[in-house]
Amino acid sequence: MATYFAHAYEKGIDSLPRKTSIVASLVRDRYVADAVVILENTPRRAARAVLKAVESANANLLNNSKVSIDPKTIRIARIFVTSGTRMRRYVPASRGRALPYEKISSNLFVEVAGEEKVKKVADKPAEKPEKAKAAAKKENK
Repeated sequence: MATYFAHAYEKGIDSLPRKTSIVASLVRDRYVADAVVILENTPRRAARAVLKAVESANANLLNNSKVSIDPKTIRIARIFVTSGTRMRRYVPASRGRALPYEKISSNLFVEVAGEEKVKKVADKPAEKPEKAKAAAKKENK
């Protein structure tokens, strides 16, 4: 049974990398079904972005792999947050001044892994006892 991987990369999340990383650490090394439940009930703004990336990676694995993947075996293999672009802005201050600040964004990488679905091999149906007895009688005659 082989393991297959897929990933999703979400850029420009309007949340600080530290805050997004806290949410990402909640679902690290979990199954995707468990991670979705956790993220739907997490009251942080970054949880919506992490949920979107996890579901995107899950869909990439199910739809883009050449083999059939068992949805129950899909787990989050890697998830990490890096700092994104910083937009420089200014806020007005007293006496005609302008104070600079930066709007910081995050980038999120999610990689999921899943096992190949095992194909069930159908056994040959057993002959009914009456047919087996009738076949044995014909052979004896």
